[in-house]
Parts: sequence; C-alpha cells; structure tokens
Amino acid sequence: HGFGKTSFIRYLLGRDFPGIRIGPEPTTDRFTVIMESESKQGGDKITPGAALCAQGDRPFSGLSPFGNNFLSRLEGVEMVGCNVLSNITLVDTPGILAGQKQSLGRNYDYEAVMKWFAERSDLIIIMFDAHKLDISDELKGVIELFKPHSDKIRVLLNKADSVSTQQLMRVYGALMWSLGKVMNTPEVCRVYISSFWDKPLSPKIGGDQHQLLSQEKADLFADIHQLPQNAVMRRINELVKRARSVKVHAYIIHYLRKQLPYTFGKREKQRRLIDRLDREFVMCARRYELPRGDFPALGTFRNALLEVRDLSEFQKLDKKMVKDMDRVFSVDIPDLLEKARST
Repeated sequence: HGFGKTSFIRYLLGRDFPGIRIGPEPTTDRFTVIMESESKQGGDKITPGAALCAQGDRPFSGLSPFGNNFLSRLEGVEMVGCNVLSNITLVDTPGILAGQKQSLGRNYDYEAVMKWFAERSDLIIIMFDAHKLDISDELKGVIELFKPHSDKIRVLLNKADSVSTQQLMRVYGALMWSLGKVMNTPEVCRVYISSFWDKPLSPKIGGDQHQLLSQEKADLFADIHQLPQNAVMRRINELVKRARSVKVHAYIIHYLRKQLPYTFGKREKQRRLIDRLDREFVMCARRYELPRGDFPALGTFRNALLEVRDLSEFQKLDKKMVKDMDRVFSVDIPDLLEKARST
C-alpha cells in the first residue's frame, strides 16, 4: 500500500529529490540513501549502490557482502543546499506488501539488510495508513528484527485527517492492539498521529482534531530535531551494550568449554550441551553472576554452536582481559559520558 513514506521524506527535505516516485501503490522498490552533497556546487546527483559502497568516506561499505542483487536495489542521493541533511542522513526503504506479493523481486536477504540499517540508525520510523492497518508476515518479521532497538522506533499513523474523530479513535486502538501483539511488550513505542506531507490538514476535521494532529506533527519534528544532540549518547549506549554482550559471550564459551571431557566423548558431550543450551545459559549466568538480559538469543546462538566442530579449540578465557573490560565499564565509560555531557 502507499503509506506516504516518500511524501513524508519530501516534506522533511522541503523539495523533491532525484529518483522520487510517488503513487497509490508502493513505488519505492529500492533502498535510497539521501544525504548531503560534499560539493557545494552543481546539482543533486544519484550514486549507484556498488559505487556508494566503494566510497571509503561513507559508512556503507558493510553492505557489499549482500551481493549484486541487493546493490542493484541500492542508490545514494546527494543533495546540494538542503539544510535538513547537514546533520542527518535519511534512508527510504522498499514498501512492504501483503500476501505473496511481498516476496516478488526479493532476490536478496531483505530482513538481513533491514537489520543492518536498524543497528546503525538513530531513529526508525514505521509508517501506517489510517485506512490500511494490516500487518503482513514480512512486516511482522521486520518488527521482530527491530525489537533490540525498540527505543529507536517511532510509529507514524499517516493520513489521520482523512477520517473522523470517532474513526480515528478506533483506528488508533486497533493499531496499538496489533503492535502489542507483534512486539509482545506491555509498553508499545511512541505513535505519532497526523498527516505527514506538504499539504495542509483537511478542513473537514473538527477544531480539536486539527489541534491534536498539528501538535503531534510538531512533536515528531522536535523528536527528529533532537537526533544530532542525542547521537553521541546513543553511540555510547550502543558501545556499552556491545561490550556487555562480548563479555557474556566470552563467559558462555568458557563455561561450555569447561564442561567438555579432556579425552574421549567430547563430540557427544558437546552435542548434549547444545541440546540443553537453555539450561546451560541459566547455570552459566548463576556461576559467573551474569545478567540474563545480556545473553544472546537462544536459537541463533545454538545454530552458531552447531557449526563449531570442537569447542575445546577456543582459547582459554583471559582473566586479565576480563579485568580490563570491567575497568572500561567502571572508569572509561563514565569518563566518556562526562565528556559527552560537557560538549
């Protein structure tokens, strides 16, 4: 469905961008990275995906492993004289369809690409149309991938001026119920309700609804405006999460390695450990006083272990490195936070 993503981006930019296509059906069939041009002269230009990934001064080289099928669906747009892009970069993603259509033309790992962008984004906007609230299987899968980044997610309920106040209340309730089921959390992310494009709100809506939608739009723009200021703190937060994950990962391997016999029966013991990995996680957390919330996803970690021929071939846990990491948490991170607050 045409949810209005591209129209919203045009509204943010204040003008069209190269390659823009807007229509009632999803017209975005590619990932479009919209950024400020390094050259202050000349016009806007489009950079093909492969060339974009080859630019050493851009943070997109990590997309190369997704292959040519994906790179042909990626493009960079460099815009001259667009103030919004002086501090942020926007990514317009392909629209998501319901049913079998969603898989047509997806000859690359769509979910893996979405995960790559989610991990590196400061804000993730999921847009819904007030007239079409169905959440397809593909969208459910994407939202599942976004769960570790729930603090970054904002939901936009678009075209809210095309329904009455009573209908809007029903639509909003239905959306929150659907999101709650998919995200499986008691608290759903922030939802902004308005009409996010460059046209004025419909004169058919009442004064109270008009005021609500105007305020919601202003709140969203204030949220976006805060991104550059919050980016440093978010980077530090991501660093802490990654460091905690590394520490837990090291202890898990150390714990599993210690369970293996020195001589015979290693392979059979390793298989049993992997089969009952949920129990081993609990025992590992208890023995080394590790927070269970820092442990990796059980299924993903189990699949990774199944590809390891012999766990005992991993190096022993270096206690000195663990102490160094603890010092990072107790000394270096607080120093970073203090410097970030003072700048």
